[in-house]
Amino acid sequence: QVQLVESGGGLVQAGGSLRLSCAASGRTFTPYAMGWFRQSPGKEREFVARILWSGLPWPLYVDSVKGRFTIFRDNAKNTVYLQMNSLKPEDTAVYYCARSRTGGTSPSSYDSWGQGTQVTVSS
Repeated sequence: QVQLVESGGGLVQAGGSLRLSCAASGRTFTPYAMGWFRQSPGKEREFVARILWSGLPWPLYVDSVKGRFTIFRDNAKNTVYLQMNSLKPEDTAVYYCARSRTGGTSPSSYDSWGQGTQVTVSS
């Protein structure tokens, strides 16, 4: 069993940046894909980005964050990151990292989840 712990969330003004981290411990971090999802009150959990074990093919992003967010991983540190730039109020949500054997965009493709970290973007 793998344990995933997110950190790095917080309150930031629109246009600002945050970097989320997700540290994995326990069972293997590789060769799984890792993804980030987010969920706002009253909304379904939304795919944000995912990266495969090797980093290739290139990471996948939801259209609304393309060009602003970057997902990357350090397999030696068992950590995946989400660099978020040019943040908008609509990015406000609880952000979750998750592990997948297949690297899909559906939450059902992921078998282990972190507890989430709150990101709040003020206008």
